[in-house]
Amino acid sequence: MWAAILIASVSLIVGGIGIMNVLLITINERIREIGVRRAVGSKRIHIRLQFLLESALLTSVGGITGVMLGIIGAKNIDKIFLLPIKIQIWAVLISIIFSSIIGLIFEIYPSIKASNLNPIETLRSE
Repeated sequence: MWAAILIASVSLIVGGIGIMNVLLITINERIREIGVRRAVGSKRIHIRLQFLLESALLTSVGGITGVMLGIIGAKNIDKIFLLPIKIQIWAVLISIIFSSIIGLIFEIYPSIKASNLNPIETLRSE
């Protein structure tokens, strides 16, 4: 059981680092949008919340997709090998909640980086 927890933890950390890298790239691609929003009066907290909400949405959808694929895989294993499989609701909910939490934790740095960009420099960049 401890091995499964360790493997799941490593997978979550690797996935979180992947999410953080993708969102850092997204910030670089959307630098003009951030600059325009800051120039017209958007506060730093609004920029942070935008990226945090996007991250939470993406990781929640990813968690739900992963749970659905896991359920489909378990049902197929049940049909092929005739093994009794019972899916616990609490395990499904914990999986979705943890994927959202991982997304939020690893999105803190990119959202802070995006909100601290200077509006003048972002509008000047291409």
